[in-house]
Amino acid sequence: MKFLKKFLKWFTIIIVSIVILLYVTGYGYLITAVRTVYFHGHVTAFLDDYYYFENRTIPKGNPQPWAESTDYNKISLTESLEKQNKELGTIAFLVIKNDSVFSETYYDDYNKDSKSNSFSMAKSVVSACLGKAIMEGKIKSLDQKVSDFFPEFKLGTAVKMTVGDLSSMASGLNWDESYYSPFSITTRAYFDDDLNKVVLGLKGVDEPGKSYKYLSGNTQLLAMCIEKAAGKSLADYVSESFWKPMGADNEALWQTDHKDGMVKAYCCFASNARDFARFGKLYKQFGKWNGKQILDSAFIAKSVTPRFKDAPHYGYGWWLFDYKGRHGFYMRGHLGQYVIVIPKDDVIIVRLGKSHIHSTTGSPHSDDFFVYLDQAYAMLAKRK
Repeated sequence: MKFLKKFLKWFTIIIVSIVILLYVTGYGYLITAVRTVYFHGHVTAFLDDYYYFENRTIPKGNPQPWAESTDYNKISLTESLEKQNKELGTIAFLVIKNDSVFSETYYDDYNKDSKSNSFSMAKSVVSACLGKAIMEGKIKSLDQKVSDFFPEFKLGTAVKMTVGDLSSMASGLNWDESYYSPFSITTRAYFDDDLNKVVLGLKGVDEPGKSYKYLSGNTQLLAMCIEKAAGKSLADYVSESFWKPMGADNEALWQTDHKDGMVKAYCCFASNARDFARFGKLYKQFGKWNGKQILDSAFIAKSVTPRFKDAPHYGYGWWLFDYKGRHGFYMRGHLGQYVIVIPKDDVIIVRLGKSHIHSTTGSPHSDDFFVYLDQAYAMLAKRK
């Protein structure tokens, strides 16, 4: 018994010392990481982690339900698609044709109203907010300097950095895009309680506007610029500019660094397949919704066009692809969250789930992405 008491005493001292050391050295956010991720059986951020963070609510307006096709759910998922969905933990698979829901399937007790984390699909939402702010004259253009909003970036190469550079992933900032390292700035940003401080500590290390390099910090800094320009939280701006006008069926949630704090703009917008698809429809329609131009068509055209020749897969906040004669664009998030748009065929495909298959060919697109495309079209081909 004495040994046990002594052991517990020293064990407690060691644990307390480690916690103190983490906070003193600036790694206190790891305590939050352990509590919210590892204690729930995960090694990285997961679909339902919004339950364990503070959130800002994105209110809905008057819902505008999607129409359902006369073929709604009459065509079964292909064997290959069903197999992949189960193996990769798909929770929602939705195919919309001609603005009508053609097929939708949910797994693991999720349904059309269930929320899940969008991860980096949120980057497309932030880019849309940039377009809205330019359209409203709150931001001058894609060429407005970031230093106009944050003088911290008036030094070195960062002085040339524009909001357009942030949206197109060409900032030249020293961000470490590592999702699994506990010591990367990406991990710190996810769990830290002062996200603005983290981002404002970034430095320019490369010439901005010259080449593509995917960095989540770009989107976070862009969101901070938009909030300053709009004079309101990004969550409220999304609600007023898009969520309400597009008739979302459900309110959404956006994780914040602390209560009533800054949203994690590069990720963590929680909603459902049908409501995520509305952004795909808006861009497919070049910014028009119910006959009203809620986002500038020229901005959208630029957004879904590659900025750099050596990065044909990315525009401004949207991923781009050409596959089997199909040209399209898509929102994309960690673990295989997709809103895929093929304008020529008037098709939108949404997949939400727990894991994905990394590219095995060197393509910037994940292997599973092509399966969703192929199999959705195989289903559409069976219509009468």
